Amino acid sequence: MKYVHVGINVTNLEESIEFYKKVFGVSPVKVKTDYAKFLLDTPGLNFTLNVRDEVRGNQVNHFGFQVETAEEIAAHKERLEKEGFFTRDEVNTTCCYAVQDKFWITDPDGNEWEFFYTKADSKVNKIEGTTCCTTSKENKTNSCC
Repeated sequence: MKYVHVGINVTNLEESIEFYKKVFGVSPVKVKTDYAKFLLDTPGLNFTLNVRDEVRGNQVNHFGFQVETAEEIAAHKERLEKEGFFTRDEVNTTCCYAVQDKFWITDPDGNEWEFFYTKADSKVNKIEGTTCCTTSKENKTNSCC
């Protein structure tokens, strides 16, 4: 396989292009009045923005980038905060049968993105009384499992 393809619906193409240019660190390879395409070599991702009149929040659980080191998490977090993003941190969290360090950002249409580093496997899905991976906009928490 060459690329994973993800296409998302957006309400404001220009605002979404600016958001994803900062997240991916590259400009789109194609832009039309109702469409934009980003093509990333690492990770191999064909990512498209498709304009719709209305988008109702996060239509998927979440998207994410798994990195290889804790240093990569810190570098991405610093880079995105310099771009003006608010990040939500989760350090030493047990989620999805793994112990992870991660942070979350939200795109203009409410889609959640996590950048995460898996430190170790876990025998439990999550620590009792905590959440992981799905967003609750009211209290800014996530739960995936």
